[in-house]
Amino acid sequence: MSNHTAVITGSTAGLGAAFARQLAAQGSDLVLVARDGQRLRMQAESMASQYGVKTSVIVADLVTDDGVAAVQERLADRTNPVHLLVNNAGHGLATDFIDSDLDDERKLLRLHVQTTMELSHTAARAMTRRRSGRIINVASVAGYTPTGTYSAAKSWVLNFSKGLHSQLRSSGVTVTALVPGLIRTEFHQRSGIRITSAKRWMWLDADDVVRQALTANAQGASTCVPARSYQILTAGLRFMPDSMVQWAVDKRTESPDRGDDTGAQLKGSPPAGAEYGTGDGTAEPTTDAINTVDAYMSARAKIPARSSAKRKSQPPTE
Repeated sequence: MSNHTAVITGSTAGLGAAFARQLAAQGSDLVLVARDGQRLRMQAESMASQYGVKTSVIVADLVTDDGVAAVQERLADRTNPVHLLVNNAGHGLATDFIDSDLDDERKLLRLHVQTTMELSHTAARAMTRRRSGRIINVASVAGYTPTGTYSAAKSWVLNFSKGLHSQLRSSGVTVTALVPGLIRTEFHQRSGIRITSAKRWMWLDADDVVRQALTANAQGASTCVPARSYQILTAGLRFMPDSMVQWAVDKRTESPDRGDDTGAQLKGSPPAGAEYGTGDGTAEPTTDAINTVDAYMSARAKIPARSSAKRKSQPPTE
């Protein structure tokens, strides 16, 4: 059995719970972090009973300084070192930026960006002293799309993780950005986001995503995009004009009072008591990105024909 210890934020459901199960099955002791103390303790007892590992809990709200400090204290503990940090805690907003409450926007950025940075900083310092350790930061395919605060935050997580990976790889520390698409978790429901017209192949299984993430991290990869379909999609999005991506998103996220009857998004903040870290997904950006790729390829296919017709209509220059 391994004597490694893993800290997992947002551990009680979704990706966090999948990380906990798989790491416990590998023999890692667990430090589970979430806001719901009762649910957290039940999870810890279940993991200890089922897998025979040591478990402890940190009940913490990671949008507060005190909550982050509690986790940092554990990460910095030299007598009981942490070998793996999984920054999974996260939530989304179902409203457009100007319709959102500013405090909700601050909390989203605090959780996804500042908290991820602060916990990574503490963990990386402790790990580089030992010249050993691993960090997995949960980003999102949405990070490749300029579609709002959530996608901007996930873009930061992606680029931050890649940069930190480059800085630390010679120190025995691996940092991996996990970049999933839509996942079957509680994430969207708890964030008040409705997914429309998502094809079956777009939905990923949380256990499969975590299995690939742990493998990629163990192999020293800086990023992990689970599923071949999403690998192709993200490759295409890197070269697609922002205006085309935004056009597709606008087509799908119009509110009912502007004539759209699809109910693509539900207005309002995350419900009271919603747990941070119930998995990660991309909500509308990924669905729209699929349609954007199709539209882009169709537009590209028409360009040669138009260009050829134009050349034929022009008089010779000589």
